[in-house]
Amino acid sequence: MPFAYGVLGAGRQGTAAAYDMARCGNGEHVVLADLDLDVAQRAADRVNKLLGKTVVEPRRVDVADAEAVERLLVEADACLSAVPYYFNLEITQAALRARTHLCDLGGHTGIARRQHECDAAARAAGVSIIPNCGQVPGMGTTLMVHAMEMLDEAVDVYMWDGGLPQNPRPPFDYLATFSIAGLTNEYAEPAVFLRDWRITEVEPMTELETVEFAQPIGTLEAFVAGGGTDTMPWTFEGKLRTLQNLTLRYPGSLAHLRAFYDLGLWGLEPVSAGGVEVVPREVFHALFEPRVTFPGDRDIVLVRIKAVGMKDGQAAEAIVELVDHFDEETGFTAMERCTGWSAAIAAAMMARGQTPLGAGGVETQVPARPFVDELVRRGIDVSEQVSVV
Repeated sequence: MPFAYGVLGAGRQGTAAAYDMARCGNGEHVVLADLDLDVAQRAADRVNKLLGKTVVEPRRVDVADAEAVERLLVEADACLSAVPYYFNLEITQAALRARTHLCDLGGHTGIARRQHECDAAARAAGVSIIPNCGQVPGMGTTLMVHAMEMLDEAVDVYMWDGGLPQNPRPPFDYLATFSIAGLTNEYAEPAVFLRDWRITEVEPMTELETVEFAQPIGTLEAFVAGGGTDTMPWTFEGKLRTLQNLTLRYPGSLAHLRAFYDLGLWGLEPVSAGGVEVVPREVFHALFEPRVTFPGDRDIVLVRIKAVGMKDGQAAEAIVELVDHFDEETGFTAMERCTGWSAAIAAAMMARGQTPLGAGGVETQVPARPFVDELVRRGIDVSEQVSVV
């Protein structure tokens, strides 16, 4: 059955999502909207060229204009918000009025929880509202649920994830593949985990450990950053003893990042510098982003999940691992594939009626096994195994 989709935001992830909606989501018509019509036009031209047919329509839409957003939503079976997270509450209200399924890339757990409060209104409107459907949280959330479902009972669930350059450049050994503001927000905010069955707030840039991957990746370091568990701690409090995720980076990264954190460079309150009021985080973005932006460099996305519990009456663990690389055929980065394509999978599931009506977290709204099957169908490598421990 063909569907009509909307995408708000024609940046990297929105463009990747529009492509996937048309190619794998039975998208007959996709409106790709942006505040800058030229940006939307270039993105639509790129996608249509890759598809070999005209499916994607560019459109200028200001997401701060609720009526304009609602007009776009009315045309769509399902829509993805790929704009900054602080617009998503208003976009959710527009989706409820339009009676259109909505998912988003999120980026702020507090806002996602407020979207969940629209559950009754979403049920009444006959739609699904699912925030935070990107890479992590989003894809990683579903992979954690999948690992849990591979066991009869899960007690402890761990995730390690990261997007990295295939060929790191010093001194930061990092490659910007998504919004710098989103990256800094993850680095600066405390994480919310489950420890001893209870919700626990953990300081970012702490709990350093090393993790081994097959060559040529080798040894990476992992540490706490905010946002990755999304609303899972509230969903599984009292049901899981442990739930956590650590961010993967090349060795030595935490030393740099902790220094920025301790110096206050991620602060949001203005400070006086040379008689001028400046926001430290904006200064950091202006200095850091050019030093980690290398057009043409290839990236890799890594996600490893370990769920520990019981299987067939024995102590067991389930391991799910995803490794994805820059796509030479389409030019989409691994981050775009694992973020934009993952969100497009969620949008297609909503359009097909595979998600429950209402508003809620990915962990309750997105069926795990079908989602993993969709990743594999797109050529994204997912391995899984259960072993007795």
